[in-house]
Formats: sequence, structure tokens, C-alpha cells
Amino acid sequence: MNRTIVTLAAVQLLVGCGVPKAQLDAKALEAENYRRQYGDESEKVKALQARVAELESGQKDQAKADEALTASEARVQELQKKVEMLTALNASLAQSKDTLEKARAELEKKSEQYESLASSLKDEIKAGKIELSELKGRMVVKMKDKILFSSGSVKINPEGQAALAKVAEALKDVTGKLVRVEGHTDDVPTDPKGPFPSNWELSTTRALTVLKLLQDKGVSADKLSAVGYGEHHPISTNKTTQGKSLNRRIEIVLAPEDQAPGAKPRSASR
Repeated sequence: MNRTIVTLAAVQLLVGCGVPKAQLDAKALEAENYRRQYGDESEKVKALQARVAELESGQKDQAKADEALTASEARVQELQKKVEMLTALNASLAQSKDTLEKARAELEKKSEQYESLASSLKDEIKAGKIELSELKGRMVVKMKDKILFSSGSVKINPEGQAALAKVAEALKDVTGKLVRVEGHTDDVPTDPKGPFPSNWELSTTRALTVLKLLQDKGVSADKLSAVGYGEHHPISTNKTTQGKSLNRRIEIVLAPEDQAPGAKPRSASR
């Protein structure tokens, strides 16, 4: 711009000095060219300045984008680790569940002897006179005392005799098992002046009575044993009438023969 002003001033000076018009026109054209060049250059400078500003802004935006990207990648890695941990945990839980299912199936697996006994006693089981269970090869025939005995008595009722006859018939064919008759009572004390000073004597006498009937019906004596637990192994509360009724019971337990007194322990496998 300074150069253009100087040129115009020179033109005016030449006019004052009587310079020919053609020469003046040439100088004026030259001045106009300089003015246009200046305008063009000014526009270019503005464009460059705008571009520089744009680039600077873009660099700032890029820096922010890079920072956000870095944070996002870190978050993705963190989430990926959590996914891997959860995947491993799910696999472990699935394996544990499978192991537990197999263990439960093994525990609940019923033996052929159980199935045979259940079939022989199905009518008594259906009528609620007998409950049959098996766990780890240990079978239990459970009978409520009211089916077998009158209150305070050790004489087996006719209904109980019939049920025990069916049990004895089923047990005669069972092999490899001991038959242990267990007597249980509730926690109501017996009359100390009566025939049974405590529930120990009552439960034991009832167990022996059942044992003798089973023997009379054909169960081998060398398989049989009896024990009385009194009130000390309840299966329900003694605070209710129903609970007391459940606790008064006879259980006929079928256990492996190697648990017999004097039985030789199984040799450890090498």
C-alpha cells in the first residue's frame, strides 16, 4: 500500500511538471496494477491467516480427540478384562454346577436293593405306614410308633405286625447288609415308677421287640441288631404335637456288612 501511495504522489508531481499525458496514463495504470496486486495479496494473507487459525483450531480439536480416544481405549481394555474375568467365572460356575449335579445324582441314585424293597412295600408306603429312603448306600425303613405300639406299650399292634411281616419278607432277600433296628421317642419323660424308668429303656425295648418279630418272620439273626436312642436323636421339634409324633418312631437301617462288630476292614487298594 505504501508503494501505491508513493506512485500516485509521483503521478501528481509529474502532472504539475508538464509531463505528457501518455506517460501519465502509463503511470496511472502502473499504480492501478499495484493496487490490485496489493488487494490480491491482502486477500491471500487473510485466507492464509484463516487457514492458520483453522489449523490451530484443528490441532486443538485433534488433541482433544486423541485424549478422548486414549481414555476410550483404556476403558475398552478395562471392560475387556472384566469380560474375561466374568467369562472365566461363568466357566468355573458352570463346572462347579456340573460337579454338584453329578454329586447330587450319585447321592440320589437308588440301588437295585432299594428299588426291590420299595416295590415290595409299595402298598405300605402309599398308605403312609412306612417311609423308605436311601443315601450313600444306607437304606432306612421308617415306621411311626403309633402304627406299631399303643401309647407307653411295647406290644406290637396287629396293624404293625402286618406291616412288619411285609418288611421281613422284603428283607429276607437282601444281601450284603446288616439290619439294625433303632428305637426313638419324644422328650416326654416316662413314669419312673413304671416298667421303663426312662426313654432309654422304652426305646430299646421297642427296638428289641421289632427285632424279635423280624427274626420270627425269617430275617437271619446274624444280620440283626437293636439299639435305643431315647429322645436324643429327634427329627423334628418336640414343642408341637405333630413334632413329637414324628420323633416317636422305629427305624430299620440297612447298613453295609463291613460295619458289623468284628468285621475285618477292607484292605486299602494299592
